[in-house]
Amino acid sequence: MEVEEILLNAEEHMENALSALGNAFASVRTGRASGRVLDRIKVDYYGAMTPINQLAGIKTPDAHLLVIEPWDKSSLKSIEKAIMESDLGVTPSNDGTVIRLPFPALTEERRRELVKQCKGYSEEARVSIRNARRDANSALAKAEKEGDITEDDLRRAEGDVQKLTDKFIAKVDDAFKAKEAEVMEI
Repeated sequence: MEVEEILLNAEEHMENALSALGNAFASVRTGRASGRVLDRIKVDYYGAMTPINQLAGIKTPDAHLLVIEPWDKSSLKSIEKAIMESDLGVTPSNDGTVIRLPFPALTEERRRELVKQCKGYSEEARVSIRNARRDANSALAKAEKEGDITEDDLRRAEGDVQKLTDKFIAKVDDAFKAKEAEVMEI
């Protein structure tokens, strides 16, 4: 395997970890209502676990309210049940045609819990990035052992992998700081 190929593969894995972190952060509730908080909630719809956004239109009429309007009115009860069973911390109100999710202002304690949750997500991303570094270094060592690259090339490539790792860890840290500021904002 070529050194460039190994580096590109490692970079792709690190990008995927960063992307997964962005998705995890998007599902964390902040002081404002956002339809993305419903992304991870699945509804039992005729025996298939289906995301809410595939069953209903999600609107944000103001900063503290989400309105879920199911296309199939018979799914209203199952959507409401799935939201109740989730760890969203919001009680839905069902008027027979739409479900309203009022998002109250977060308490200081709840904000701190959400920051801890975000910290866990960012640590998972760091671990994933370090795993990509380990895999790349293993592939480089194997290539050197098989005689595909020289020892000098190995050392240079390991340095490149470390620079890549440092760059992505810094991006994770920046994303966490931004999300922490967003969650702690009153």
